[in-house]
Amino acid sequence: MVEGKWFQPGSDAPEAFAIREAVFGRGQDALDGMAWNVLVWHGGKAAATGRLWWQDGAFWLGDVAVLPELRGQRLGDLTLRLLLFKAETHAARLIRLEAPQDTMPFFARLGFQPEGEARQGLQPMLLRGENLCLDTCKGCRKDCPNRRD
Repeated sequence: MVEGKWFQPGSDAPEAFAIREAVFGRGQDALDGMAWNVLVWHGGKAAATGRLWWQDGAFWLGDVAVLPELRGQRLGDLTLRLLLFKAETHAARLIRLEAPQDTMPFFARLGFQPEGEARQGLQPMLLRGENLCLDTCKGCRKDCPNRRD
């Protein structure tokens, strides 16, 4: 079974921090005081995490991570969709992130576009709220950015 759990800003989320430590080499930090963390469980085990925060007029996504042994099961996609759903419920107009260049296609699938020049190996990306489409049908809505006519 797959489950998701939200941790409000400033909450202790040791499983999320442990995944971040395992994947990125860094755990809890000062940003957790203002970020919503999501934790995805798979088969009773903490498997993936990511966080969302408000800064400088936009929602920011960061640290989307799946434990290496659990990759390939669409847990990263679920984590990203949970983060985007949370932003959507808060009427997000702009959603930003900085992605390692090799992960850009992962974020582009849900509408993120490169914005500006890469810095220190990270590509700024932007998704406008009006272009947010969490529809998994790959474009059944006429206005869906995934639609291919």
